[in-house]
Amino acid sequence: MEKFEKLGLCEHVLKVISNKKFEKPSEIQEKTIPLILEGKDVIAGSATGSGKTLAFGAGMIKNSTKGKGIQGLVLTPTRELAEQVAQSLEEFAYYKELEVVSVYGGVSINMQRQKLAYADIVVATPGRLLDHMRNNNIDLSDINFLVLDEADRMWDMGFKDDVADIVKTCPKEKQTLLFSATISGDLADFSDKFMKAPVEISVETYVDTSKLKQVYYDVIDSGKFSLLVHLLKNEKADLVMIFCNTRRNVDFVTMNLREQDIMAHAIHGGMDQSKRIRVLKGFSEGKTNVIVCTDVAARGLDIPGVSHIYNYDLPIDHRDYIHRIGRTARAGAEGIAINVLASRDYDNFSTILRHNEEMDIKREMTPRFERVSIKLADDHRGSGRGHGRSRRNDDRGRGRSSGRNMSRGRDSRPPRRDSRNSNGPLRNSRNDSKPQRSNYRPRSSEGRSSEGKPMSRGRPDSRGRQDRGERNKRSNKNDGFNGGGRNTARRQGRHAE
Repeated sequence: MEKFEKLGLCEHVLKVISNKKFEKPSEIQEKTIPLILEGKDVIAGSATGSGKTLAFGAGMIKNSTKGKGIQGLVLTPTRELAEQVAQSLEEFAYYKELEVVSVYGGVSINMQRQKLAYADIVVATPGRLLDHMRNNNIDLSDINFLVLDEADRMWDMGFKDDVADIVKTCPKEKQTLLFSATISGDLADFSDKFMKAPVEISVETYVDTSKLKQVYYDVIDSGKFSLLVHLLKNEKADLVMIFCNTRRNVDFVTMNLREQDIMAHAIHGGMDQSKRIRVLKGFSEGKTNVIVCTDVAARGLDIPGVSHIYNYDLPIDHRDYIHRIGRTARAGAEGIAINVLASRDYDNFSTILRHNEEMDIKREMTPRFERVSIKLADDHRGSGRGHGRSRRNDDRGRGRSSGRNMSRGRDSRPPRRDSRNSNGPLRNSRNDSKPQRSNYRPRSSEGRSSEGKPMSRGRPDSRGRQDRGERNKRSNKNDGFNGGGRNTARRQGRHAE
């Protein structure tokens, strides 16, 4: 407590810290709180879970007075982060009795409008806040404290112009804080335009890489989901997060894990907000130990106790990989990140390795696992898209899974490595030294393949034409109209006029 007192925190916040039994401030808190309390603008590079909410909340709470209008505004990229930040600020402001209101989409705007009339601090997503501004539901003329939390994520999500419109509405004389995992050129431009001589602070990552184990399994496409089930049933885990790139994959994996008696819950942007909050609450309280999610849960959310991260889909952006694995191995705890690679993941995985050369992601021998049946959603069945065909057999709809069908995946076939990075698999090969044979064969002008075999012209249609584009072939007549089909003569005459 003595170290917190030396930072200059107000007594209301110190009392909450004492109740929470915090022993010492984090690095970001030690470096930023004194500057914030002095009234300086700050740009802080800090990851989620580093204690930044207390860092910017300390100054906001100290300088806010109950009943004097909205004096503090925090902008966040996602609904979940807005809810989490609002709850934390409400706890720290408990003894000062400040009203903290969260504003985000997916819920009733009328209920939020009623709460805004009594708010002292608002935590909002940009889109919903602009809705309230257009409807004159909120007055930002008393703002003296503005925070952009996870600013780089807001820029990635396309909120750059929205944030600028909001900032322009606030008074010029205010303190502005910007917290971001990375500082891009766009963020630097924003700080030059809207911040006053900001002090830049950076801290070490909150994830202890010495306690984070990273591995990958290379498996055939048809065994990807079956291997995931095997690992989940055999790994000793506390809380587990499984990441997919799309909402559809999240729903697919969640539904099929439940078919295997693994009580997983989904969370993505297409879900009702109340359900998303309910799932996250159950997960953070340990009532649910497996969630399947998109990257909406990878940024901003501070969920303690996550022991395992599974990347069922490897992210396209290498930065998202860092945010995903940052959910585990935090605050001195150990964790493991497991990547399940099939052929479609090779390019993304190589990109991740190329941009994070210091990472030690070790390959694990793929164990024998039982093939499990998969189920497709009713509205997708028979479409021939997604993870299977239209069957319910194995992961690609081939073969049958009756009995104990065991597989070793790709262990006898190591992936070919990227010439730019010796650690990254790109393509499959039984012998890396042998060149791969391409299936592509150029056509010759004589209607024969490069191997000299006649090429198929297809079957003729009802008019005796070959299916080689002749139905749409243009005429060579130089009459101002080149076309074919019905009523051609009439259209040619009209064109000539």
